[in-house]
Amino acid sequence: MDWPSLWFVLLGVLLGGYAILDGFDLGVGILPPIARSDEDRRIIMNSIGPIWDGNEVWLVTFGGAMFAAFPNAYATVFSGFYIAFMLLLFALILRAVSLEFRSKTEGGIWRKTWDTGFFGSSLLAAVLFGVAGGNLMLGLPVDDKMVVHQSVLEQLSPYPVLVGVLTALLFAMHGAIFLYLKT
Repeated sequence: MDWPSLWFVLLGVLLGGYAILDGFDLGVGILPPIARSDEDRRIIMNSIGPIWDGNEVWLVTFGGAMFAAFPNAYATVFSGFYIAFMLLLFALILRAVSLEFRSKTEGGIWRKTWDTGFFGSSLLAAVLFGVAGGNLMLGLPVDDKMVVHQSVLEQLSPYPVLVGVLTALLFAMHGAIFLYLKT
């Protein structure tokens, strides 16, 4: 097996590990609106409390491995999806802050705000991962200089959006299965 093939396998393992391990975290984050009470939402959030941040290491490792193995592809993809990846970064940060700040005060509005932030950021992250994957499956319009010629609105064509919705639904199912087994 040559080096590029080995790196592709490694990147696939890292991305698969992220989808499996952080996918249920994102799925659990999508589920709080269906919880019946504040106690149920607390149980949902506490179920991933000790493990959620460790699962995101897979994504960071994927980015580093892609940069090391395929720097031109890394530069092309990350520059083409710059706005989407900045939104993704914002969503992942808001998700972490929501998990940490929810239990700091007993107030109803305080908790409702952070519950909404946790749900919205988890849903946004799941959809953005799916939209990026859908666009990669369609193929990116790249010129000879490795510049992506696609606007953000063009990235939101029906197929990538459907892949994004499907990704969010699959992560929600994955999170529901995790909650069933954990609680």
